[in-house]
Amino acid sequence: MQRQVSRFWQRHKPVTAIHDQLLADCRLIGRFRLCHLLLLLDANYPWFILVPDRDGITEIHQLPDADQQQLIHESSRFARVLEVVFEPDKLNIAALGNLVPQLHIHHIARYRNDPAWPAPVWGRVAPRPYSPEALAGVLAKLDAKLELLPDFQPVDRISK
Repeated sequence: MQRQVSRFWQRHKPVTAIHDQLLADCRLIGRFRLCHLLLLLDANYPWFILVPDRDGITEIHQLPDADQQQLIHESSRFARVLEVVFEPDKLNIAALGNLVPQLHIHHIARYRNDPAWPAPVWGRVAPRPYSPEALAGVLAKLDAKLELLPDFQPVDRISK
């Protein structure tokens, strides 16, 4: 399904840079109206990150009320996509920011048989890179559902 870039995307270019550490650890997939969507390049878990496109924000409560509501809306819609695509036993959704000060919200699909279950994922096992085939598979499964969301634009269509 080829989607045209809406007038919203033509008027709203990104206003903030994504933190260097996130760019080093992740692949940019696309964006919602407020947030960039990243895939953390660790094949141990389906792990995604939403990054609000706002400068100087480190905490959710620092966002204007409308942006807080939009963030929850985007996070919830994306969580529903993750449940359909990955069928996890549990979704872990968290905003920590201890190492990366830029506000970002982790969305991690967890399974009872994953390497860290039931503990938190941070620091439990070494990151495992995706094979090219596994990465393509994850992105294809996700794209099939994300393209149904009217407020999501894949990275290859954001700047057109």
